[in-house]
Amino acid sequence: MRLPRTRRTAIARTAVRTGLEPRVRGTRSARETRRTRRTALAAVALASVAVLAAATLPAQASGPANQVPAQANGPAGHGPLRAQAVAAYDFGHPDPADPARERDIGRSRTPLTLINGGSAMRVDDEAYRGSSPALQVRQQNPATAGNDDWKAGTWDEAGVGSLGAFNSAKAATVMGWFKMTGDNPTLNSNTANPTDRYGAIGLAGVLSGTSDGHAVRALLELIQVNGELKLVALGRRLDSGASQTFAASADWQKVLPRGEWVHLAATFDFRYGTMALYRDGKPLDGFYVTPGDPWELTTTPAPRRASPTDPRGIKIGGSFPQNTRENNACDCRMDDLLFLDREVTAGQVSAEYRRMTRGH
Repeated sequence: MRLPRTRRTAIARTAVRTGLEPRVRGTRSARETRRTRRTALAAVALASVAVLAAATLPAQASGPANQVPAQANGPAGHGPLRAQAVAAYDFGHPDPADPARERDIGRSRTPLTLINGGSAMRVDDEAYRGSSPALQVRQQNPATAGNDDWKAGTWDEAGVGSLGAFNSAKAATVMGWFKMTGDNPTLNSNTANPTDRYGAIGLAGVLSGTSDGHAVRALLELIQVNGELKLVALGRRLDSGASQTFAASADWQKVLPRGEWVHLAATFDFRYGTMALYRDGKPLDGFYVTPGDPWELTTTPAPRRASPTDPRGIKIGGSFPQNTRENNACDCRMDDLLFLDREVTAGQVSAEYRRMTRGH
């Protein structure tokens, strides 16, 4: 006959007080039950600690030093363009083995060299709320012929294989934040005239497949157009061909006023020969500089693309990333530079700007 529940409980409590452990077939003792419960509670507690640690500890990078773990949206809500970029640099990811190199947080993992200034070129200046450090580029000794200007880039005469997405590319986009910090254009250190200034201000671009360190496939910069300095998108579809330039109509100093962060983008469609410029998420009015068909589109059968060569590198803040010559130095700061192998639409440029400045 099975004892009532209250009676069984009383017997168990008596056993605990007297040290006896009644063994009822098919049942556990009260002490075994409590021990099982304590073990289960401890396991649950350990599991909770593990889950909490996994949620709060940062992800650990693996692989080579220039490899960066996939990142969630940044402080101000970076959109998909950063993840889609062939190369992306926010100057907040120095190579642990060499602070003079910046890790690429884009798809290609192409490291960038901070030329002549090293880690000192990273400065605490937010392009927008919550952004990472900025890159300072500038001329060092304008009165002396040399190649000591602060600039950034990557270079390989045989072609940078990690930038192969620009090989036979249909289109390209160069975009980022820029701030004029000095007297631009800078003095030309390559001439004997002490008052001569460069005819261009280098911002950022992808080199062509046969470049000497100056010629480009897709470039955002300021150059002389009809005797007047203009913000331009300058593209070259074929390595052996001519370039085309799309120049902003507005006064460059109003587009890039000294001491003010501005978001710029330049797009290039190598299939149809179209280019565009954007400032703070809005299209800029402009005009094509070279008449005719400099990209040889009418004589090239479809599908029309860029030359089937890997770019020889990226140049930022001036030409010749192999550091053999100073040319078109820029006294300015840059941040969040993106190099994409497609034409970003006007809506995407606007959305990217809003995400960074408004967080949505």
